[in-house]
Amino acid sequence: MRFWCFGSSSHYMLPRKRAVGGEVVVKEEGEPNYSTESPIKKLRAAANTDDSKSNDYKNNTTIDNSNNSNNSSKDVKVPIMALGNGNSNDIDEDLHSRQLAVYGRETMRRLFASNILVSGLQGLGAEIAKNLVLAGVKSVTLHDDGVVELWDLSSNFFFSEDDIGKNRALACVQKLQELNNAVVISTLTTELTKEQLSDFQAVVFTDISLEKAIEFNDYCHNHQPPISFIKSEVRGLFGSVFCDFGPEFTVLDVDGEDPHTGIIASISNDNPALIACVDDERLEFQDGDLVVFTEVHGMTELNDGKPRKIKNARPYSFTIEEDTTNFAAYEKGGIVTQVKQPKVLNFKPLREALKDPGDFLLIDFSKFDRPPLLHLAFQALDKFISELGRFPVAGSEDDAKKFISLVTNINDSLADGRLEEIDHKILRHFAFGARAVLSPMAAMFGGIVGQEVVKACSAKFHPLFQFFYFDSVESLPSETLDPSDLKPLNSRYDAQISVFGAKLQKKLEDSKVFTVGSGALGCEFLKNLALMGVSCGKEGKLTITDDDVIEKSNLSRQFLFRDWNIGQAKSTVAASAAALINGRLNIEALQNRASPDTENVFDDTFWENLDVVINALDNVNARLYIDQRCLYFQKPLLESGTLGAKCNTQMVVPHLTENYGASRDPPEKQAPMCTVHSFPHNIDHCLTWARSEFEGLLEKVPAEVNAYLTNPAEYTTAMMNAGDAQARNNLESVIECLDKERCETFQDCISWARLKFEDYFVNRVKQLTYTFPEDAKTSSGTPFWSAPKRFPRPLQFSVDDLSHLQFIMGASILRAETFNIPIPDWVKSHTKFADAVNKVIVPDFQPKKDVKIVTDEKATNVLPASIDDAVVINELIVKLEKCKEQLPPAFKMNPIQFEKDDDTNYHMDVIAGFANMRARNYGIPEVDKLKAKFIAGRIIPAIATSTALATGLVCLELYKVLDGGHKLEDYRNTFANLALPLFSMAEPVPPKVIKHQGMSWTVWDRWIIKDSPTLEQLLQWLKEKGLNAYSISYGSCLLYNSMFPRHRDRMDKKMVDLATGVAKAELPPYRKHFDVVVACEDEEDNDIDIPQISIYFK
Repeated sequence: MRFWCFGSSSHYMLPRKRAVGGEVVVKEEGEPNYSTESPIKKLRAAANTDDSKSNDYKNNTTIDNSNNSNNSSKDVKVPIMALGNGNSNDIDEDLHSRQLAVYGRETMRRLFASNILVSGLQGLGAEIAKNLVLAGVKSVTLHDDGVVELWDLSSNFFFSEDDIGKNRALACVQKLQELNNAVVISTLTTELTKEQLSDFQAVVFTDISLEKAIEFNDYCHNHQPPISFIKSEVRGLFGSVFCDFGPEFTVLDVDGEDPHTGIIASISNDNPALIACVDDERLEFQDGDLVVFTEVHGMTELNDGKPRKIKNARPYSFTIEEDTTNFAAYEKGGIVTQVKQPKVLNFKPLREALKDPGDFLLIDFSKFDRPPLLHLAFQALDKFISELGRFPVAGSEDDAKKFISLVTNINDSLADGRLEEIDHKILRHFAFGARAVLSPMAAMFGGIVGQEVVKACSAKFHPLFQFFYFDSVESLPSETLDPSDLKPLNSRYDAQISVFGAKLQKKLEDSKVFTVGSGALGCEFLKNLALMGVSCGKEGKLTITDDDVIEKSNLSRQFLFRDWNIGQAKSTVAASAAALINGRLNIEALQNRASPDTENVFDDTFWENLDVVINALDNVNARLYIDQRCLYFQKPLLESGTLGAKCNTQMVVPHLTENYGASRDPPEKQAPMCTVHSFPHNIDHCLTWARSEFEGLLEKVPAEVNAYLTNPAEYTTAMMNAGDAQARNNLESVIECLDKERCETFQDCISWARLKFEDYFVNRVKQLTYTFPEDAKTSSGTPFWSAPKRFPRPLQFSVDDLSHLQFIMGASILRAETFNIPIPDWVKSHTKFADAVNKVIVPDFQPKKDVKIVTDEKATNVLPASIDDAVVINELIVKLEKCKEQLPPAFKMNPIQFEKDDDTNYHMDVIAGFANMRARNYGIPEVDKLKAKFIAGRIIPAIATSTALATGLVCLELYKVLDGGHKLEDYRNTFANLALPLFSMAEPVPPKVIKHQGMSWTVWDRWIIKDSPTLEQLLQWLKEKGLNAYSISYGSCLLYNSMFPRHRDRMDKKMVDLATGVAKAELPPYRKHFDVVVACEDEEDNDIDIPQISIYFK
């Protein structure tokens, strides 16, 4: 898509907080103001002045947001009004925008009303609590009656050496509170009673006996309403989850996906009726889906809103269980939309589910028999602890045998579901690591369980039903471990050593790691690496780089950051925070984007010294670049990514697996230019157009004006040299801005905005429908306005329409900002602003006959070229010089760069207004400002839980990479969707092997020739391998081709001289080699793909 105290609570910056009841609150009086407000922000703030009442929340030990009192939390609250959207004054959309994109407002509101108990604050409990606090539940109560041990420092990132001996819950609470001041954090430090569970909507237990779990679960299952119960354990490399959300739990949205839709092309009068849709996009319907019809012309009987069941779903058609024989004939139009159905789940209580677990969720097809075995193993571990009062000791064969006998006895006692074979090797690993909570396992299960709590509280997404088991025994060292290597060393890594041994721990500590990116994934990785001890030894070093700075929207996932870090460099803050988790971490933070431009920073020596690279990136191009670097220097690359509740991981291991770039997703389908500009048929088209218009009017044109005014001669020369339609359009826009559309007063800005409204939503539509009337036909005689085209209608402006007026207000305020015009206070008055708008004189519009409108879907430019462009440009330059003479001295405009994450700047108000007015033209359903922000702002949905899952999985692979002896079948790539839930693990794909004369190579191989060879020596070197080189190139320059006689004169020249002399290569001082691409044939003239060749000249 990440605690410790940076300062006392008096230094907290709380610019806007949501209190216990879900109200929005502003920072307390007397707190420092770290931001400089613009006049626009002050204007908006002045308009938001309603009062509301505060709530108290009482519990055992509560961290209050202002004074750390022990009983209540009070805040002064002021509702925040979003212009044009009064739907949500209880959610801080700046903070939670990425999470809102996954859950939606209703789910978030349910979360904000949920009280959660997390019992057991070792690593797993801490991870679950962290994810819930970041999600923004109402309260989290931490329960633990144990004290912090050195052992716990392997997995709980809230603990430090100073906390040893303190109660675990109390040691966590202060640092957990820093993650989100809107969540009430409480503690319970004595033995829990079942009656106390009635205070919560969901309870989570991570360290509880089976007997007690059954007692608590029975209480929760039978409570009215039922209390959602989750039991989860992490034992070494093994983990389990059990969920019981009550006898009848209704899931409102099983997958979280938007309802599928289709645009209808035809409907038959038949039984069953066949519906064909336009081939614009493949249909996603499945047999059994329910759908409703709207906007159908002719066969209007289908517009009754009644859900109908789909049969025979095909990519572009389907049938419905309906006899339309006697319906009216279909004429045109129609939208078909999926109706999502709720699902009722009947959970069994734990005492019943243990005996009859049902189907286990299979995650790894190579381990289809593993879940039933682990079902017995976790029960046997509970019996072991109850009988001996302790966990099995790592490396103790006696304890392992005792544990295996318990598993065998439980299995033998089963009437049904008895296992035919018991895998003693797996159970031995289980026993040895049973006491340890590993950081990667805690992160992984913290993500899974955190998501299950969200499901329990919101009914969003399908819960785990009911047991989930996982293991990663492949992460163990490839060599057999000596039991003596598992003994504790009185270090913070003892838990990890009890599983992996001291030798692998030493490798972890001395590893040299490059982490690229320190956003959501990067924060999680740094936390895990610090806990694992990676790069914490004398020889180790962790380098992290990120060129981004911290924004408010990061704080809901990137948990190493605090609100006082906003505006600071991500990598620097993250590195400092990671060093507080583990003071031995040797970390260097850089602010360089890893790219070809920074290869002087990340040079050959840097790459050659690395042991592994961990990507924490958010875009494909950057991933591909890092992949190529890892391929070149033969370094392992651990890749991961998230999208909402989905995540994936990919292991790239030299010579074992294919590289990241070996397979790519198909490019996303882009809407044709003419569709976006003239024929939109969904809100995405409207928002794409809206953002384009926003940037053109408020950023690009003012920037063009400034470019001209900064250097008129250079600008006009560039336009004359270009001499095309784009240059002509740029000049026309600049002249229009400085001449008839130039604003000197705020009333001028209102006039501009009002006339833009008329131009966009009235005049252009009238022109379009004049050029293409509703009954227009194409050259083939078919209706022009057939699906997916929608016939538009012009709007009728009215100051009584609030959406019209708000669009004018936002546009006029931003127009004033571009001209540096002060915004008067009377803008806040609805009446006065409406009067000012009514003063604007709007000229009548007459459509023109000769207007050309682009309808070709393949066209990439809507600007028509003309043979007269050069002549017109000269005339425009003369006109522009006259405009310049009318400007005041030192006149400059203020271009506005679109910023989606500031709800006070009117940017999204204007874009949403643009899009919704256009949608109204075309009869397309409108969207609120939040949904508009997601689409126009291209916001990637993100939540903390899937990020935690992805990084936990990657770090389980990191053990394998740094151990160094694992085979391909030991590694795992994973795709997971926490919403369904779905987990799919498989071994990576091996690289493609090329063979030639007893030799073989893959994409990982690079041939190296040293001692600065000549061209002739290089050709002979290849000849000895049975290869005839006929072409050698450096970059895009040809150094040698066998067909060019003159190239034979280069035979005695050194390759480095050809690269610098012929190709003009600039080889910096730190570069020891350069690379050439050689095209070869074998002796039978067959082309052979050979590896890249590196020529060392130093």
